[in-house]
Amino acid sequence: MKRIITIICISLLFTSVYSQQSFAEVAGLTPCKESTAFAKRLKNSVKKLENRLSKYEESTPPAIAIQQQIARTQTRFNKYSKSGLLCGTDGLPHLIADGRWNHAGEFMLPGLTFIYITGWIGWVGRGYLKAVSATKKPTEKEIIIDVPLALKFCLSGFTWPLAAIQEFTSGQLLASNDEITISPR
Repeated sequence: MKRIITIICISLLFTSVYSQQSFAEVAGLTPCKESTAFAKRLKNSVKKLENRLSKYEESTPPAIAIQQQIARTQTRFNKYSKSGLLCGTDGLPHLIADGRWNHAGEFMLPGLTFIYITGWIGWVGRGYLKAVSATKKPTEKEIIIDVPLALKFCLSGFTWPLAAIQEFTSGQLLASNDEITISPR
């Protein structure tokens, strides 16, 4: 039974991920490749850069930099129009975070990256504070950071999800009720 549910979930995931249809019923948004405001924004951006380009001679460094910026702008707009993102009446792409799998790439990867980085920072800080608390002057080492010790924890902190699972299963992650101080009431 567990296998059947797993197969069904995986097949639903693949069908929803590989269907790249954008639903235009989301708050009046239209696909960027069909949006006139998006095309107008591209045209205006390139036009402004071309006006700046006309002030310089052709092979000068500022002219080359502006030509490269025009190419990057056109590439960026092409990627937006091919990605299936939805644009509003302002011509800007909007991220949809309503739970549909065809919009998952718009918020899941940045969200998971954020959670990973913040977890890494917390895990490294926790490890440093635990190590410092065993020294003679822990308060001083909290104010004046021991850089070699902090770097040791920073470099080993990238595997924090595995270390957290290991400490949780071994019972070291959570403190017992006897170790938690309660303020008098």
